[in-house]
Amino acid sequence: MKISIARARLELRHTFRIARSADEFRESIIVRLEDGGLEGFGEAAPSPRYGQSAESAERALASLDASLLEPADRVEEAVARAAGALGGERAALAAIDIALHDLLGKRLGVPLYAHLGLDPERAPVTSYTIGIDTPEIVAAKIREADRFPVLKIKMGLENDREIMETVRALTDRPVRVDANEGWSRDEAIEKLRWLEGQNVELVEQPLPAADIDGVRRLAERTSIPLFADESVRVAGDIPKLAGAFHGINIKLMKCGGIREALRMIHTARACGMQVMLGCMIESSIGITAAAHLSPLADCADLDGNILIRNDPAAGVTTRNGKLVLPGGPGLGVTLREAWAASDPGRPPAR
Repeated sequence: MKISIARARLELRHTFRIARSADEFRESIIVRLEDGGLEGFGEAAPSPRYGQSAESAERALASLDASLLEPADRVEEAVARAAGALGGERAALAAIDIALHDLLGKRLGVPLYAHLGLDPERAPVTSYTIGIDTPEIVAAKIREADRFPVLKIKMGLENDREIMETVRALTDRPVRVDANEGWSRDEAIEKLRWLEGQNVELVEQPLPAADIDGVRRLAERTSIPLFADESVRVAGDIPKLAGAFHGINIKLMKCGGIREALRMIHTARACGMQVMLGCMIESSIGITAAAHLSPLADCADLDGNILIRNDPAAGVTTRNGKLVLPGGPGLGVTLREAWAASDPGRPPAR
């Protein structure tokens, strides 16, 4: 087993602004595992919200002993050993987990969704995210998203009403709202009442992550389903959210990869909760990995690769917003020629 890593600077099509940050680019760490003549690809897209960065993920991956991942076909055990070595770097763990699943599918000669017994035709539509911005830029983003039947609208700042009014002046498509912990309890009640007349499918994370009691009270006063994002990272977080949130947003980069995501899906179902598969700003490597699980989800927000303009890989695509899973073995992703031919795309294996 050999591990190689490279940092990718993902340039955003528009400034990506949410309630707590604004970015022109994000950095991912691309991982390549080589074993038995096969290559498996993974990606770490860490978020500062969870105390991780490209630097911390890169350090953790650079220090990982490749022998811990052998034998690579015993994925559950290999991921568990990697988790112990990587500590709390869950995005780095996700990269290893994804690459191991890619290798496994290639060894078996089947797409990951087939190995998991899933029907790719059951993959849902993905929403398209509109970040917080001026009315003019929001309008431009909506026009760019004309092929997506569902929009995800970022809120959590003082111009929430202005943004929604801009959206509704241009389209009556259903929307999902993500406040990213940006509202107080009183503000959330007021805005949820107003949003009930705006064709809103759900609202993500209306209050700070720790305020579960506050969300429980909100749930009693609104007809809009509430979904947890920052309040949930792993399966063990889910039971305490039941009765407050109606659903959870699972992200491979939060939870540590495919194995933990599957545990989260089963736990959420046992608690009577809905499941969304979401993402960070990621390349098509990370997005495609999550998309292979999407037949198990109620809804998806897997557009991180669409929001960037220099995707180093190709994989999952969309047709009228519906996720179309690649049919190749493993993840079915390929590195784009310019990236694969560059030094950063194929660093010396350790």
